[in-house]
Amino acid sequence: MIIGFDTGFFVELLRGNLKVLEVWKELIERETEAIVSCLSLFELERLGFKGAIEKADVLVESISQVCKIMWLTPNNLSMAAKLSHGLGIPSIDSLILSGLLSGDAKIIYTTDSHIERYKKKGMTIKNIRS
Repeated sequence: MIIGFDTGFFVELLRGNLKVLEVWKELIERETEAIVSCLSLFELERLGFKGAIEKADVLVESISQVCKIMWLTPNNLSMAAKLSHGLGIPSIDSLILSGLLSGDAKIIYTTDSHIERYKKKGMTIKNIRS
């Protein structure tokens, strides 16, 4: 089963959120396939430049070694526009969600309540905000 992470998952990882640490440990131990949007890497690096998180470059490198990076494609852009318009999800989050969906994520870990608006049979969205 493929799991997807949004940006907030990694912010919570740095904060030591126990639920997130458990998911990350399980991912590493079981070698589960995980995906992340390229835009989450952008957001994490930007947060590092702003001083909101430390060692963003190390985090981004670690993520790249553990997770498959989902790059933007014309199909992702079209899907994101539909998600943003239809569900009222902010643009960047709809782009991240579309990347995770195109990578066939069956579970998505997020801290954004508006991502939970997306509903599809066989798909689970877990809000892990501490």
